[in-house]
Amino acid sequence: MSTHVAPFPQVDHQRALFPEGLALDCGMAIAPLAVAYRTYGRLNAARSNAILVCHALTGDQYLAEPQPLTGKPGWWQTIVGPGRPLDTDRYFIICANVLGGCMGSTGPRDEMTDAEGRPMGRPWGTDFPNVTIRDMVRAQKKLTDHLGIERLLAVVGGSMGGMQVLEWAATFPDAVYAAAPIATAAYHSAQNIAFHEVGRTSIHADPDWRGGRYWEEGLVPAKGLSVARMVAHITYLSEQALTRKFGRRLRGASALTFLEDVFEVESYLRHQGSTFVRRFDANSYLTITRAMDYFDLAAEHNGDLPAAFRGTRTRFFVASFSSDWLFPTTESRAIVWALNAAAANVSFVEIASDKGHDAFLLEEPDFHRALGGFLAGCADRLGV
Repeated sequence: MSTHVAPFPQVDHQRALFPEGLALDCGMAIAPLAVAYRTYGRLNAARSNAILVCHALTGDQYLAEPQPLTGKPGWWQTIVGPGRPLDTDRYFIICANVLGGCMGSTGPRDEMTDAEGRPMGRPWGTDFPNVTIRDMVRAQKKLTDHLGIERLLAVVGGSMGGMQVLEWAATFPDAVYAAAPIATAAYHSAQNIAFHEVGRTSIHADPDWRGGRYWEEGLVPAKGLSVARMVAHITYLSEQALTRKFGRRLRGASALTFLEDVFEVESYLRHQGSTFVRRFDANSYLTITRAMDYFDLAAEHNGDLPAAFRGTRTRFFVASFSSDWLFPTTESRAIVWALNAAAANVSFVEIASDKGHDAFLLEEPDFHRALGGFLAGCADRLGV
């Protein structure tokens, strides 16, 4: 029986290995633990210029260089580099693949181990433990400790990355000088959980799902995973962005048909789905979406969100986008309210944009100036 894991080839990612593993919120432990990461710029002698960037659901550690499986540009290369908001001449930028991911950090594609950490000869698959955003952050903390960094200049991230930023500030406040949660929320809403469940159901309904053991036959539930990506991608855009980019333009179909793409937007979504399955594992998708669904920072503090930040000395920069209906500005304002109630140092900006949730990944000069100014101000205060 084959244990080849389709659909993409193995990549020799840069990784830190932790034989002792990691205890998880669910009560299980993973050992050994691998955290795949990339760095940009140089760590200064005082080790005071490190910025950790946390990626979103379908992101990875390759934020400022071509993705090794697709060759596409890094997902945040527009703001990483000399003279850019994440200035590699000034800062040491770190980005790690999240726990449960499929780009080198320990996840469902990796070999399963027993309670003593002994390999069992097959991938974890659906037996991979339930992980939380806090588990992801604990794994990242192991990485920063491994790199000899006691306190990060900043932790920055959007969407699920923003959830990780909030968890960093709540769980390791003394290890974070500044935090920039972008286009995110302190909990995952019922609407967002519902969208995730549509995606998960489409994966489960794929004939190649095989109960999550598709890897045994060298298969991948490509149709289901593609639909999950298509549904999610719609939520990342705004109606204005879709109208501007596609409108109701046709692809030249001469008659009404359900057998081919008629509208350009259909072709675009199918392309998004087909390219996604070449770089992402279905079991990782299930694991990570569920981690987002579990996230509720207030629940971790008996329903008291300000308590998550009480006494913090971390400086916060919270940003939202006016057309983002996945993580609307009201949810960013709730974070700001909690930070104010905790007497935290916080600045907030809502960026006027018609690009939807994905605006934080795109060319938005006002956002870039605001984030760059915040980080530069923090660096100035620390003498970096």
